[in-house]
Amino acid sequence: MAKIESVNVKKIFKIKKGGNQYDELPALGGVDLKIEQGEFMVIVGPSGCGKSTFLDLVSGLTLPDSGTITIDGKPVTGPGLDRAIVFQQNALFPWRTTLENVEFGLESTNPDRDNRREIALDYLSLVGLSGYHNHYPHQLSGGMKQRVSIARALALNPDIMLMDEPLAALDAQTREFLQRDILRISKESHKTVLFITHSIDEAVFLGDKVAVMSARPGVIKEILDIPLTAEQRAEDDVVATKEFVQSRLILWKLLKEEVVKVQESQIRFQNQAVAQSPARGIGNGLINAVRVLTKI
Repeated sequence: MAKIESVNVKKIFKIKKGGNQYDELPALGGVDLKIEQGEFMVIVGPSGCGKSTFLDLVSGLTLPDSGTITIDGKPVTGPGLDRAIVFQQNALFPWRTTLENVEFGLESTNPDRDNRREIALDYLSLVGLSGYHNHYPHQLSGGMKQRVSIARALALNPDIMLMDEPLAALDAQTREFLQRDILRISKESHKTVLFITHSIDEAVFLGDKVAVMSARPGVIKEILDIPLTAEQRAEDDVVATKEFVQSRLILWKLLKEEVVKVQESQIRFQNQAVAQSPARGIGNGLINAVRVLTKI
């Protein structure tokens, strides 16, 4: 039995046209995906294909319009303590210290204050932030804040880590260091990880498998097994290996086809909107549609 299984999952957003009229915007067109226990699955795809939407569905923050998502064979009906999410923005509480931020999730599940502190300190150590427990978020770098976010998620001891482009806002050097930390931590903790990224290099480096999603409405186009172990991917020269280069090339070819489709679709959409709109502008319907597309 797969740890996470998605069967023909579809999601449609409604775009208000005016009054009580709505247009439908299909985000997911029937996603089928299996993720095994302890596996690190990465999803890549063009912008607006539904990657983040799918992660939200796995988290239980939203529900599919059709199809099913199960965890250990049980349908996902809402959020649960078996899943923790790390977003692109760290979402730390500025009035709490690093230690207090990591303890936050534990406050509703662990009444023992000393034990909560011990757990939080252990996970701060795991992400390389020993000695920073009394610092506030404004005293930390961007990379440090994301480490705190990861520690906060891990402190809940979830079975599944859901990570939505958690490194996208970081500089290249910090991003590379954190990639190695995430790879190490995921294997040491034996967590099942679903990781969203736009970076092909990041996908190959982190993933046991990489799922390529099609242009909207998104489906899983292909799943690539990365022919490198986690230990091999952690080597300094892994990007120069034949296996890494070949995997990157395969993913780029698969992804390039979908990016071209998105670009062509956007051009058609804009031309149709201009042709149908009055001279004064494209109109609220197009503006609303563009807003939704950028968030999918």
